Amino acid sequence: MPRPLRVAIVGAGPAGIYAADALLKSEAAVDPGVSIDLFERMPAPFGLIRYGVAPDHPRIKGIITALHQVLDKPQVRLFGNVDYPGDISLDELRSFYDAVIFSTGATADRALDIPGVDLDGSYGAADFVSWYDGHPDVPRTWPLEAEKVAVLGVGNVALDVARILAKTAEELLPTEIPANVHDGLKANKALEVHVFGRRGPAQAKFSPMELRELDHSPNIEVIVNPEDIDYDDGSIAERRGNKQTDMVAKTLENWAIRDIGDRPHKLFLHFFESPSEILGEDGKVVGLRTERTELDGTGNVKGTGRFTDWDVQSVYRAVGYLSDELPKLPWDVESGTVPDEGGRVIDAGGHMQSTYVTGWIRRGPIGLIGHTKGDANETVANLLADHAEGRLATPASPEPEAVETFLAERSVRYTTWEGWYRLDAAEKALGEPQGRARVKIVEREGMLDASGA
Repeated sequence: MPRPLRVAIVGAGPAGIYAADALLKSEAAVDPGVSIDLFERMPAPFGLIRYGVAPDHPRIKGIITALHQVLDKPQVRLFGNVDYPGDISLDELRSFYDAVIFSTGATADRALDIPGVDLDGSYGAADFVSWYDGHPDVPRTWPLEAEKVAVLGVGNVALDVARILAKTAEELLPTEIPANVHDGLKANKALEVHVFGRRGPAQAKFSPMELRELDHSPNIEVIVNPEDIDYDDGSIAERRGNKQTDMVAKTLENWAIRDIGDRPHKLFLHFFESPSEILGEDGKVVGLRTERTELDGTGNVKGTGRFTDWDVQSVYRAVGYLSDELPKLPWDVESGTVPDEGGRVIDAGGHMQSTYVTGWIRRGPIGLIGHTKGDANETVANLLADHAEGRLATPASPEPEAVETFLAERSVRYTTWEGWYRLDAAEKALGEPQGRARVKIVEREGMLDASGA
């Protein structure tokens, strides 16, 4: 009797769980069956949703409900707090599984090549997001001394960072933020937050709903300069061809023509300002220099040679995420991705046997969470085609218990899906006395203890 197809997925965020879901919905799940193990370096699953989505976005975090249904399936196991390659290598994974899918996402900040990025007070947005989302591997405190702050970038991460800096700690208290983050935000001195984009309103990468939410806070006055509302032929074509782009532009236009109100915290959205230097004195940020740009007819911009110095004491760089390089896999340094064809890892011109990628490690950190579903479907379809045609390697120890024995022999303290339910209950119990849905446990040891690892 044929045994089930054994697949390891490295990374238990949305991309990895979508890949598991695609496997469970395939014909192979019926005959000969599939057996899927998800390996996650954090003690808890859900990746970006737990550690990348701002705490005041419960709507997005609702995606967890759909992911739960996948992890609840008996064919799926979770091994949390297991690091690749520190706890288990590629060769070791291949000894247990017919195929390995990497879906490890992106956690680092993409570099910004301007003078002053290393000054005290210049921060990567990814680090700040990790702090306010209670990531166990970052410091518990964050310096929030600046009264005037710059955020570089016009994507949703820039909006999240700007919004968290501009809101009050009490506004965020009903969310799942841990005590150390609430205490840090209570000390936040920011009264002005300036968001800078080098191109125009039609080129902003905001989601319409995320943008509009900025204006819902009773403490944040969103301000747009009417001179920044400008479109060329390329911009007009973009608006006509993309409903979301048009909605973003209309929202910005409405904000530009209204009177400025009296909400205490000001959040400025600046367009056509390209950061050229972070200014410093005595090693600390004292300002930001930008060059005014103008549209060139195609939707792109060119510099005008006119510069402005902005009085800010800290700068947050939200210019994109970058994935961590994965040992033993080929790597494209420029894009920060693993080279692939249809999800098959490509090395030296050929398919790296039994090895696949999906999500941001495959195509870079672009798009919304749901966009990784298409990646997962394509990757899994090609994996199953390779399986049907006998192109997968045969593992030496495909028995499910072999992995548990291996991790036990390595003294790896791993968490399970059942352990997530225990951690989930513990966090909800912490929130209950305060009337909050949950309070996130930050420390890795605390998460392991609550999970019963």
